[in-house]
Amino acid sequence: MENTQAQLSKTNGFISAWQRWRERANGKPSLARLNCLPIGAERISVLSSPETFRTTLLAMIAQARQRILMTTLYLQDDEAGQEVLSALYAAKKAQPQLEVAVFVDWHRAQRGLIGKARSAGNAALYREMAQRLGPGVEIYGVPIQRRELLGVMHLKGFIIDDCVLYSGASLNNVYLQRNHRYRLDRYHLLQNRPLADSMAGLLTDVLRNGPSVLSEHRQSAKNRGNTEGHRQVSSELAKTHYRFGETPSNTEKSASHPLSASACVTTNSMRPSSS
Repeated sequence: MENTQAQLSKTNGFISAWQRWRERANGKPSLARLNCLPIGAERISVLSSPETFRTTLLAMIAQARQRILMTTLYLQDDEAGQEVLSALYAAKKAQPQLEVAVFVDWHRAQRGLIGKARSAGNAALYREMAQRLGPGVEIYGVPIQRRELLGVMHLKGFIIDDCVLYSGASLNNVYLQRNHRYRLDRYHLLQNRPLADSMAGLLTDVLRNGPSVLSEHRQSAKNRGNTEGHRQVSSELAKTHYRFGETPSNTEKSASHPLSASACVTTNSMRPSSS
């Protein structure tokens, strides 16, 4: 028993030394040393399938009372995309006080799927539904780079009231399991007000106010010429981080470490407790 404890202590010492070396080499603290948001296990749900993800998302939209903020690579002009967008308009009509906003990559909003029939782009759906159903559902196109080949807005997350439905899925038929096809992703439902507020702040305070960010249902002209605006968006995101209370990461609960990067690739990492 004593030998086992001695070996464990020695191993932990090697791990700590390696982490400190990595931190010095990279100039950044390791994940274990970052501040985090503790979340009780009973407030975390893992969804098992794209179909469950779709039905959960639609149910949460219908039940929303305060806010619906969604960010995804694209909201596609297909059956699934139209279903989600219709649900957003229905929720806004039922609860006029709702804040409803969707953030998508600007380039992906200007076109349909590659290899499919030519179309006016996903933004045409946004404009058509806004004209038919009225204002209240804002859809913003975020340009990370001047050309799609150089980079896209890839931030994913669905903030509904005090919850974050986190997934790498975008919103189209394949990700939402329509027409007998699906693409499996991860789906975590986290009930945590500080986490929801932190992610909402990034969307509303940084992305929505960014230069060159377009309200897609009001804009029909392309924005490729605004190179300086794209640079300002990328520069602002490179300096941006999620804001939340200072909580040490050595919590006994599960924890979420919200991270951000200049490419707007964001991870909410679930670190189980060590106890």
